Amino acid sequence: MGGWALHLAVGIYVLMLAVTAGHANEVNHCTAARAKTCSECIQIGTGCAYCPDEIFEYERCDLKENLEARKCSRMVTIESTSQIEENVQIDESRKYSQVAPQLMRMTLLPGEEKEVEMEVFEPTHGPLDLYILMDFSNSMSDDLDNLKRMGEQLTKIVDDLSDDYTIGFGKFVDKVTEPQTDMRPAKLAEPWSNSDPPFSFRNVIPLTKNITFFREKLQGERISGNLDAPEGGFDAILQTAVCQQQIGWREHSTHLLVFSTESAFHYEADGANVLAGILDRNDEECHLTQDGKYTHDVRQDYPSIPTLVRLLVKHNIIPIFAITNHSYSHYEKLHEYFPIAELGKLQEDSSNILSILKNAFENIRSKISIRAEDRPKAVEAKILSQSGTFSEYYKITPGQIGKFKVRLKALNKVGEDHVCKANQVDRMGTLRVKPTTFSSALRINAEVLCLACDCEKTPEKKAVRCNGNGDLVCGKCQCSQGWLGPFCNCSMGASTGSDMCIEPGKTEPCSGRGDCMCGTCVCYNPNQFEGPFCQFDKSQCQRFGGFLCNERGSCSMGRCACTPGWSGDACECPISNDSCLDSRGGICNDRGVCKCGRCECEHSGLPLSPTCEANFQQQLGMCEAKRSCVQCQAWNTGERKGRKCEECQFKIILVEELKEDKNVIERCSFRDEDDDCTYHYTVNYPSNITDKEHRVLVKKKKDCPPAGFLWLIPLIMFLMLLLGLLLLCCWKYCSCCQACLALLPCCGRGRMVGFKEDHYMLRQSLLTSDHLDTPMVRTGPPKSTDIVRWKVTDNVHRGPNHPQNQIKPNPNETIQYPVSLRLNRQYSETLSHLEARDTDVLKREVEDNLSDVFLQIPGAQRVQKTRFRTQRNSGKRQNNTIVDTVLTAPRASYPDIVKLTDKQVQAGNFRDLKVVPGYYTVATDREAAGAVEFQEGVESVDVRVPLFVKDEDDEKKELLVQAVDVPVGMAKIGKDHVNITVIKEHARSIFTFLQPSYTYSRQDGVANIPISREIIEDGRTQVTYCTRDLTAKDKKDYISVDGDMSYGPGETQKTVPVKLLELGEGDGLLEDKQVKQFVMDLSNPRQGAKLGRYPRTTITIADKPEPSVMNFKKSTQTYNTADQLYSIPVVRSRNQEGPTTVYWRTKKASRFDLSSPLKFSPGEMEKNIVIDPRAYPSPIVPETFQLELFDPSNSAVIGERKTTLVNVIDGRGDGKMQDLQKMEYVNQSATSPGGRLYSPTNIKAVATGPKNIRLNWNPCTNANGYKVKYWIYGDPEADAQVLDVKTPQAELTNLYPYCDYEMRVCGYNALGEGNYSDMIPCQTLEDGPGEPGRLAFNVISPTVTQVSWAEPAETNGVITSYEVIYIPIDEDKKPSGPSKKVMIDNPKKRMLLIENLQPSQTYCYKVRARNKVGWGPYREATINLASQPTRPMSIPIIPDIPIVDAEAGDDYDSYLMYSNEVLRSPTSSLRPSVTDLSEEQFVNGKWDQNFLFPGGSSSLSRNVSSSSSTYSHSTPRPAVTNHSSSTTYISGKGGSTTHRYDLRDGGLLKEEVTLRKRSENRHYTDGDGVRDSIVMGNLSGGFLDNLGVSSFSQSTTTSYSLSSRARTQSEDINDALQNLDSVLQDSRFNPGVPETPSRLVFSALGPTALKVSWQEPHCESSVLGYCVLYQQINGGDVKRIEVNNPAQNSVVVQDLLPNHSYIFKVKAQSREGWGPDREGVITIESAVDPKSPLSPMPGSPFTLSTPSAPGPLIFTALSPDTLQLSWEKPRKPNGDILGYVVTCEQLHGGGDLRSFQVNGNAATSLTVSDLKENMPYKFKVQAQTTQGFGPEREGIITIESQDAGSMSQYSSQSVTKREVFNLPTEITSHTMFSDPFVSSDGMMMMSSRQITESGGTVTRQVEMVQRGVVSSSTVTKKLERQYFES
Repeated sequence: MGGWALHLAVGIYVLMLAVTAGHANEVNHCTAARAKTCSECIQIGTGCAYCPDEIFEYERCDLKENLEARKCSRMVTIESTSQIEENVQIDESRKYSQVAPQLMRMTLLPGEEKEVEMEVFEPTHGPLDLYILMDFSNSMSDDLDNLKRMGEQLTKIVDDLSDDYTIGFGKFVDKVTEPQTDMRPAKLAEPWSNSDPPFSFRNVIPLTKNITFFREKLQGERISGNLDAPEGGFDAILQTAVCQQQIGWREHSTHLLVFSTESAFHYEADGANVLAGILDRNDEECHLTQDGKYTHDVRQDYPSIPTLVRLLVKHNIIPIFAITNHSYSHYEKLHEYFPIAELGKLQEDSSNILSILKNAFENIRSKISIRAEDRPKAVEAKILSQSGTFSEYYKITPGQIGKFKVRLKALNKVGEDHVCKANQVDRMGTLRVKPTTFSSALRINAEVLCLACDCEKTPEKKAVRCNGNGDLVCGKCQCSQGWLGPFCNCSMGASTGSDMCIEPGKTEPCSGRGDCMCGTCVCYNPNQFEGPFCQFDKSQCQRFGGFLCNERGSCSMGRCACTPGWSGDACECPISNDSCLDSRGGICNDRGVCKCGRCECEHSGLPLSPTCEANFQQQLGMCEAKRSCVQCQAWNTGERKGRKCEECQFKIILVEELKEDKNVIERCSFRDEDDDCTYHYTVNYPSNITDKEHRVLVKKKKDCPPAGFLWLIPLIMFLMLLLGLLLLCCWKYCSCCQACLALLPCCGRGRMVGFKEDHYMLRQSLLTSDHLDTPMVRTGPPKSTDIVRWKVTDNVHRGPNHPQNQIKPNPNETIQYPVSLRLNRQYSETLSHLEARDTDVLKREVEDNLSDVFLQIPGAQRVQKTRFRTQRNSGKRQNNTIVDTVLTAPRASYPDIVKLTDKQVQAGNFRDLKVVPGYYTVATDREAAGAVEFQEGVESVDVRVPLFVKDEDDEKKELLVQAVDVPVGMAKIGKDHVNITVIKEHARSIFTFLQPSYTYSRQDGVANIPISREIIEDGRTQVTYCTRDLTAKDKKDYISVDGDMSYGPGETQKTVPVKLLELGEGDGLLEDKQVKQFVMDLSNPRQGAKLGRYPRTTITIADKPEPSVMNFKKSTQTYNTADQLYSIPVVRSRNQEGPTTVYWRTKKASRFDLSSPLKFSPGEMEKNIVIDPRAYPSPIVPETFQLELFDPSNSAVIGERKTTLVNVIDGRGDGKMQDLQKMEYVNQSATSPGGRLYSPTNIKAVATGPKNIRLNWNPCTNANGYKVKYWIYGDPEADAQVLDVKTPQAELTNLYPYCDYEMRVCGYNALGEGNYSDMIPCQTLEDGPGEPGRLAFNVISPTVTQVSWAEPAETNGVITSYEVIYIPIDEDKKPSGPSKKVMIDNPKKRMLLIENLQPSQTYCYKVRARNKVGWGPYREATINLASQPTRPMSIPIIPDIPIVDAEAGDDYDSYLMYSNEVLRSPTSSLRPSVTDLSEEQFVNGKWDQNFLFPGGSSSLSRNVSSSSSTYSHSTPRPAVTNHSSSTTYISGKGGSTTHRYDLRDGGLLKEEVTLRKRSENRHYTDGDGVRDSIVMGNLSGGFLDNLGVSSFSQSTTTSYSLSSRARTQSEDINDALQNLDSVLQDSRFNPGVPETPSRLVFSALGPTALKVSWQEPHCESSVLGYCVLYQQINGGDVKRIEVNNPAQNSVVVQDLLPNHSYIFKVKAQSREGWGPDREGVITIESAVDPKSPLSPMPGSPFTLSTPSAPGPLIFTALSPDTLQLSWEKPRKPNGDILGYVVTCEQLHGGGDLRSFQVNGNAATSLTVSDLKENMPYKFKVQAQTTQGFGPEREGIITIESQDAGSMSQYSSQSVTKREVFNLPTEITSHTMFSDPFVSSDGMMMMSSRQITESGGTVTRQVEMVQRGVVSSSTVTKKLERQYFES
C-alpha cells in the first residue's frame, strides 16, 4: 500500500510537471528566471509577481497579468517610485548657470528604466574665472614679453566674454633637483642672464577683479630656466586645481585654465624622478605657501594623466592648451582625454594667445558635455537630447534654456551576481547630473529595490500539506533534508523506477543529462539543462546575429524569454517603432507596415529606402535623367527630338499649373537651349503603386525672356569670323616675306642652329623611354661655342576651348621637377651601381649642394631620386657625368626654378658642386626648359625632350619643341621648332597595382607589392617600378628598389619585394610618432602596354600585422550556357602570411541563391569561386547575376572591388539549347547506364550548435541509404569519418566548436556506392571560451603595475573582448575594498597598465575572455607589488596598452587610454635598442621589457628605496654577499617556459612554470597563421652592435675593484667611463663574408608544417641568397632549400613528422663566399593516432618545443684556474639519460681537446681545473640517452683575474667571467647583485652584473659598480646618459 501511494504521489507530480510544461510556451522573463522563493521572484524586475496561494497549479512566479488571469487570490508585488523633492524654476535674469529640478528621489526595480526631464541654463555673459598658467623656462622669454605688452588687449577680450570676471596668473618651470635643474650654486642663483632662480610652481596673481593690479604685477615678472626639455607643468596644473581658496576659484563661475608652453611634459613614473630619488606618489593635496610657492616639488612625483583628468573634472576646470608647433602633437593626444578641453597652436612668440583664448571660449560655450557623477554601481545613467538621441556633446545657446532627458536604468547584475546580492552602497546613492562646466547639478537619490516577501517571515513549520516533512512558505513546500517532491512525500532513499523520468519517444532517463530521483529528474548542471526530463539545453535557443536570444533575453525551456521591449523567436524584434520612423516622423512613410522593427513596404516597382521613402541614391540626378524626355514629348526640342523620343520609358502629363504638393519627390526647372525659355515639371510617386515609372507633371507654358536683342547675336558672330580671316591673311603674308629675306646673300652669313627634323611620329606602345633624343644641328664655321636655350610644351594640339585647357592647375599644388645637370667630372662604371660607395658619396654631395641652392625657392623640398648617366651625341662632353634628380616644389615656382638653374649653370657651380656651363633641363608634368652646348668643332648635339606620357592623354597628342635664343655665341636660330606627335594605341596589356595603398607590418620583414597585368593581347611586356620616400626613409625604415618587371605570355601578376627594416634606437620614443609611408610608382610600360587605374600605391609600415584585402580579380565575368563550371577568381593582397576567410553570395540569380565561405591558406594569393550550373533543377538560360564578398574574418577586410558581374550568354545560338538543358536535368535524377547512382543534389548544411551540423538533400532514386563523409578543413579527405544514414538527412555530432568542416554525400544501392557530391563547407557555431592563459605582471613601481595574459587555449570562436577585475584583499584573501572592473574591447590588447594602486596592498586580479556566445571562466592571480622588484628606470612603458587609474572611482572606465598616447618627452626616455626577440616580446614595434630585463633587474638601475634601512648604514660592511639569479625564457606565440634558479649559500633552488598556448582546432586561427612560435637568436644585431661590439668579436672585460680610500664623485665617474670605453672596443671578421643570421624564428603552421624565418646578417657586401638545411636529429637524409632572393627571409617546410626533433641550419652567401650558419633544434608536438604514430589527431592542438638539448650552462669561477660547470637536464630527451659528455678547448685554437664523461642521470655539474687565466674556452655539453647523443649545448668562458695588489676590506679578490651560450631555443639572462652598502665617504655602492646568453654568438658581460649619494642628489645620471648614448 505504501509503495502504491508513493507511485501515486509521483504520478501526480509528473502530471503537474506536464501541466507546467504545457504552459512553457508562454515563457517570459519572470518564468525564465526559475525563482525558487517569493523574494527571488519579486526581485526579478518589472512586472513580476508571486502567488502565495496554497492551491495554485500554475507557475507561481509570473507576470502580474498572467497571475490575475489564472485567478490568483492574493499576489505579492512591488512598485517603483519617483518623486521631485526640490524644483526651483530657472530664472533667466540671473547671471549664473542653473539646472532644474535640483533634487529627486527615485526607486527602481532590477532592470527597470526611467526618464527624467532636465533643464539647463547658461547665461549669455555669465561669471568667468580665467587663470593663465605659463611656462617660465628661458625659451619662453619672448612669449612673456608679448604677454606683458598685451595687457590692454587681454582686458578687452575678457570684458567681451563676461560681465563678471576675475583673472589670475601662475608660472612653472620644473622640479628644483637633478636631473631637471642645474644644481650648481651659480645656476641656482641665476640660470640665465637677467632671470629668476628656478622653481616648480608659483601662484603669482590669485584670481582678481583688479585689472590694473594684474597688469602692474605681471610687468615685474622675469623668466627662469631648467635643464631638460620637458617641463613640470603637471605639478602646476594639479596645484591650480586643488588649491581652490589660494587660487580664488568662485563657486558659480566658469573656470578656465589657460596652459601655455612650448615643451613636452613629465608625468608619473616616467623615470626622471627615479634619478633624483623622488619615489613617493603625488598625494593630490594643496601645498602652497602664503606667497604662492609650491613646497613639495622635491618630495613627491608628478601626477599621472588620469589623476589630472579626475581632479579637473571634480573642480569644474576646463583646460585650454596653447602650445607651440614644437610640442603640439603631444598635447593633441593629451587634450582628448578630458571630457571638455580646447587646444590651440601657439605662435613661437605667443603673439596669438589672445585669439586662441577667444576661439576656445566660443567653442566651449557652443557645446556642452553632461555627465552623471558619483552614481552607484547598480545604476546606469545616460543623458539624451530632447528628441531622445545620444551624443558626447550637445549644442546649447547661451541665454536660452536647454532641455534634456536623463535615463536611469537599474542593472540586473553587478559583476557576476544578481544586483540584490550586491552591497547596499552599490545599490543606492546620490547621483550628480551636471554639465562639466557647471557647479550646480541635479541630485538624484536612486535606489534599486530588493525587498523580501512578508510571507517568508511566517513559515508554517512541518505543514500538513507538506506531509510533515517540510515547511510551507508562501504557499510552497520547502522539504526537509532527505525528502523530495512538491509535497515532500518522496524519500530520497526510496527505490523508484526510472520510467517516469523518460521523455515520450526517448529511451534514456532524463535525456542522459541528470539522475532520476523519486520519479523526478535532477539535472546534472541546472545552469545548462532544464525541463521535466532535462531535455532543454539553455545554450541551444534561437540565435540572431550569432548571439543567443540576441542578448535581449534568456533561454528557457527551449525558447527565448525576451526582456521587456523585445519580442520574436530570437528576441530580434523591438516592440517600439522607433526604427521605422521616416524623415517626417511617420511610420514607414505611410507606404508600408512596421514588423519586427523593420518596414515592409508595399509592392512598388520603384526602389525605396528602408523606411519606404524614395531612395536617396535614386533621387540624385532624377531631374536630369528625365529632362530630355520632357523636352521632346512636350515641345519636340532637345537632344531626343524626333524618333529618339519614342525610347522614353514614361509619358508626361501636361498641366496648366503645377500645384503645391509636399509629397512631391523633386521639383525641376531647366532652360531650353532652342528658345532660351525655362520650363518646369515635377516628379512624384506613381498613382498605381505597381507602376515602375514615376509620375511626371509638366507645366504647359514656358517662361521666356523678352526678345529685344536677339538680332545682335548673328551679327556679332559674323564680325568675329571676318576678323579671324583678316588675321590669317596677315600671318601668311609675314611668313612669306621672312622666307624671301632669308634667301638674300647678305642675310645668309654666319652660323645657324636649328632642329634637324620637322616632325616625329611616335607610337606610344613602341616607346621604350619617357623621353626622345631630338638632334639639333649647327651650320657654318664651328670655331667657337654656342649655347642654345630651348623649351617644350605638351598638348599643343588642344585649342584654348578644349575642356582640359579650361581646367586651371592649382598654383600651390606641390609637384615634382625633374632636373638634369652635367657635372664637371668624368663618368665611371661604378656610378651605375647604386649601392657602390663612390655612388653614395657623390649622391650625398649632389643632393646636399643642390638642396642648399633650391631651398631658397619658397616651398621647395630637398632633392631626391638622384641617378647618374651619360649623354650620347653631346659633342666633347659625352664622357662627363650627367646627374638626374627630382626637386619637389609648388607649381607656381616653375619660372623661378628655371631662372635660378640657368643662373647657377652659367656660373658653373651649385655652391661647392662644379657643373659644366651650357647644359641643364628643368621639367614639370606639362612643360620643360633647358639648354644645350655646341662646343668648338661640334656640329650636332641631342636635346633630351620629355614626352609627358600620361593616361589621360588624347588618342593623338602633339608636343612643340622650340629653340628660344642663343645667350652665348654668335649663331642665329634657323629651324626653331619641331613637332612630336604621340599616337596612343589600344593597349595590349594594362599594368596596375591592385590597391591604391597597402599596409605591411614591420615584423613581416618584407613588403611584397603585387603588380597586376590585365592581358588584352597576350605576349611579352615590361614595366618599370621604383619607390620614393614619404615619411618612411630609405635605409632607415626600408630599402628602396627600382627596376623593370618583365612578364611572359600568360603571366598576370608578379610581386616586388621591398625589405622593411626594424625600428632603430629611439624610433619608439615620443619624438617619432609619424605614420611611416613610402610610395611605389609604375612607369614606362613597353610592348603595347599602358598603366591602369593605380599607377602608384602608398605603402604604410605598421607596427603590427595588417589584415589581408580581398577583392574580385575582375569586375565582370562572361560565360556561356554550355560551360560546365563558372570559376570566378578572388585575389588576396597585402598580408598573405596567415589563413583568412571571406564569404561570398549570389545576388539576382534566377536559378540559385548561393552563399559559402572561401578560405585562403597561408601564402595563397588567389582562389576561385566555383559554381556548377548543372547542379540546380532548372534549365540553364542566358542571364546576368552578381557575386558579392561579405563577412571577412578578423584577419581580412574587403577591398573596393567587392562585387563582380557574371554574364551568362547563349552558347549555341540555336533553339536547341534549352531542350538539351532540360534533358540533362532529367538525367541527373536517374541512375547512370550502369546503375551507379549520381551524386545527391541540393545539399544544405546548417550548423545547429557548437558541436552539431545538420545536412539534408534531395533523395536519390533507388538509393538504399547514404554515406556522409566529413573532416576538418585542412585535414586530408582520406582521414574523414563516415556516417551511414537511411534517410536524406544527417546530424553530425560531437564536433569541435567554431571549426570549419568539409563534407561529401553519396547514395548507395545493391551495386555499391554512387558518386560523391561536391565538397560542402560548414562551420560549427561558437561556444563559450576557456579561461585566459597565465597572468604575468611587470611591476613599474609600488603603485603601478602592468598585467598581461595569453589568449585562451580554447577560444571556441572569435574573442571580442576581455574583462579585468582587481580587488584589494586581506590576509584571508577576503575583499578589503571595492572591486574595479575594466572592459578591454580590443582582443589584441592583452595588457593593462594600472596606476594609483594602494602601496603595500595585496590585490587579486581576475581576467576572463568573451566571444559572441558570452563570457568564459576567470583566470585568477594574487600579487603584492611591494614584494616585487621594480622595473629599471630606462625602460619605457610598453606601448599601445590600456591604462587605468585605480583611484578614479566608478567612472574610471571613461579614463581608459593607451600608453602610446601617454606622451613622453624626447629626452626622458633613453633605452637600449635590443633585437632578436620573438613576436611575443616585440609588441607593436616596442620591446617587451619583461623579457629584456627579467624581474625588473638591469645592469644599469638605480636601487634607491627611502624605506630601506640598508641604505642608511654609516659603517662599511665587513663582507659583500653576492646573490645570483638566472632566468631562462623559451618564448613564442604559443607561450613560454620560465626556469628560475636561486643560488644562495651554495644551494640550488629551482622552480619551473610552463606557459603554452593550446589552439582549439586544427584549422588556422591566428591572424598571422602562427599557432606557436619559438625564437632562437642572439643580441648581437641590436644592443651590442649599437655599442660597437660585433657578435664575433673578442674583447676584454674589465672588472672593478672597490678601493678602501675615500674617492671623489668625479673620480668615480671618470673611472667608470674609462672602464666602459674599454668594453666598447670593436673588432670584426672578414667584412666581405656574411655573419651568422642574427635571428632564427620557428613558427608552427600545423602538426607537420613549419615556417622558418631569420634576420639578414651583417655583411659589408651584398647578400646574394641563403641556404636552409634540415634533417632529423637522429639521422636521415639532409634536405636543402636554396633561397636565391636576398629579400626573402623565410621558408615554409612541409611534410615534417610530428613529435620528431629536427635540426635546422641557415647561412647566407655573398660574392666572397658562405658565412657561418645559425643552428636550431625544434620539434612540433601534437597528439597522434595511437594506431598510427606519424598521423596527427584531427583538430588536436600543436606547439613547438626543444626537447633534447641540455639546459643553459652556468659557470662558477672557483679560482683563477678552476671553475664549476652546471647545466639543466633536457626537457624531453629521446630515451633515458645515461650520462653526459663534456668537451673543453681553447676558443682560438692551441692546446688539447679535453673530454669528460659524466655518468648517471642525476649528475648535472662538473668541476674543471688547470685552466689558464685570461684565456677564452669553449665548453660543449651533450646528453647521452638510450637512443644516442642529442644536440650540443655550447658556452664560452674566460676567467679574468686582477693583478696582485692592495685589496679592499670589502673583497679580497674580484673574479669576473664572460659567458656565451649556443642556445638553439633559449635566451638566458643572469643577473648577479651584491648587497648595497655605504662606504666611508658617504657613497652608496652596489655591484651588479648581467650576462646574456644567446644562441651561437659571443655576447658581452658588462659589470658596473654603481655609486650614489645617500642624499637626494645623484652622480649616476651622467654615467647612464653616456652609456646609452654609446
